[in-house]
Amino acid sequence: MNKKTYLPKQEAIERKWHLRDASGKILGRLAVEIAELLRGKDKVFYTNHIDCGDFVVVVNASKIVLTGKKLDQKTYFTYSGYPGGAKLTPYSVLMEKSPEKALFAAVKGMLPKNKLADRQITRLKVFREDKHTHSAQLASAKYKEDKK
Repeated sequence: MNKKTYLPKQEAIERKWHLRDASGKILGRLAVEIAELLRGKDKVFYTNHIDCGDFVVVVNASKIVLTGKKLDQKTYFTYSGYPGGAKLTPYSVLMEKSPEKALFAAVKGMLPKNKLADRQITRLKVFREDKHTHSAQLASAKYKEDKK
């Protein structure tokens, strides 16, 4: 018995567009769902070394919910690369100023730490309100909005 494993060619992979409404959703659970779509884990031919993920558009990022005391206790860390260049921003401030960064950081942390993740994270589009610039892709008959 000589069975071969099917591996899709990179140019044969069809990428879909998914629309997610973040209003009322928990940050971590939404990030898991988005990371799976970006990696392509929902596809039959998923292979971890091939980039087969889809595009994800997230709207209403300002309405994401953090459970427990995370708004007060959790911090967002950035580092400029210079001595004394570390900044710790509490999530209460981050969610007011730019909730897109909070969701982006959560999804990026759930992707693998390699070059493949750099390509996958570019397909994530996050918007603060319900208006977004990718309506042409989502409005086509081929790509329907997901209601999850």
